[in-house]
Amino acid sequence: MIEVTMDTINILAVDDEPFNLDLIELAFMDFANVNITKAFNGKDALEKLPDSHANVILLDLRMPIMNGLDTLEILKNDSIFSKIPVIVVTANSEEKHKALKLGANDFLSKPVDTEELILRTFNHSQLHKSQQKLEELNQNLDELVLQKTLKLQEALNFAQETEYEISLRLGKASEYRDLETGMHIKRMSRYSALLGKLSGMDADEEKLLLYSSPLHDIGKIGIPDAILLKPGKLDNSEFELMKQHSSIGGLMLSDGDRFPIIKAGKIIATQHHEKYDGTGYPNKLHGDEIHIYAKIVAIADVFDALSSKRVYKAAFPLEKTLAIIEEGRGTHFDPIVLDLFFNNIDDFLAIKEAFPDCEETPHILNLIEEYR
Repeated sequence: MIEVTMDTINILAVDDEPFNLDLIELAFMDFANVNITKAFNGKDALEKLPDSHANVILLDLRMPIMNGLDTLEILKNDSIFSKIPVIVVTANSEEKHKALKLGANDFLSKPVDTEELILRTFNHSQLHKSQQKLEELNQNLDELVLQKTLKLQEALNFAQETEYEISLRLGKASEYRDLETGMHIKRMSRYSALLGKLSGMDADEEKLLLYSSPLHDIGKIGIPDAILLKPGKLDNSEFELMKQHSSIGGLMLSDGDRFPIIKAGKIIATQHHEKYDGTGYPNKLHGDEIHIYAKIVAIADVFDALSSKRVYKAAFPLEKTLAIIEEGRGTHFDPIVLDLFFNNIDDFLAIKEAFPDCEETPHILNLIEEYR
């Protein structure tokens, strides 16, 4: 006696002879878990296939309207139904070879042996069910991996946003000891990111520049108040002390090479006062000795400083601002990077307009006066 599992097995039997279909139905009559859908030619089979939920197809080859070989070819080229096992029922060995080339999974010779019919049908059906379960499992795993990946990406994005927020606040810490306005850091970081993109940086490096550029003046935390908050012009000795903020910033951000933002911030803090002609500080770097990050931040920082109001000066008109920056071509600023800035000035002005200074934001000097 043949034993089978109780999982439902759906069979699509295709034959133009009703007698042959009756024999197939009779062979499985003792199995309550077997459902048989009958089709009388290939065209009829293809029409009934979607609703049959077939786990296996028993296919005669010689039929009118559409023969078995044409039907088999259509089945095996269909993205949805190609994995359903097809058992070809034929007495012609030449037809078997043609069916094999088209992707037939097995053969039964006519006249059909009933026990062989049942065993081959159940074996292929269970194999198909196992493949379906494996595909379902793989799909579930893919969905799980996708969900986990999305969560990891969300966590990474949050971590990067947190780093940016910390970078901004560290930038503001130095800003509040200086005479800068509240939105300077946000503007110049976005200027820097835009100039990085225009320079050909990919999205990740552009974001890195956005997040690290607020650290450019972090070293001013180490400059004495008497110099940093002096309302008038610094004398030579005072200016030499002020220039040390670049080196101090580099030291503050040292030993952080495994953190991309800190690593980039160190480069920017140290080099953003270097000049293209080698007359800058602290190391008198020249031309391409200066990192592209520092070249970019130098333009962004100067543009914002000139075009914005400070407690010691009014905002310069755009024409004057651009003229001063142009004077630094090839001496202070890299000409190639400067061209990118000038050729896209409208985009930089849009950023400036989007992040205006807030007059109501208290400056550190006001806070000191109130405390007194």
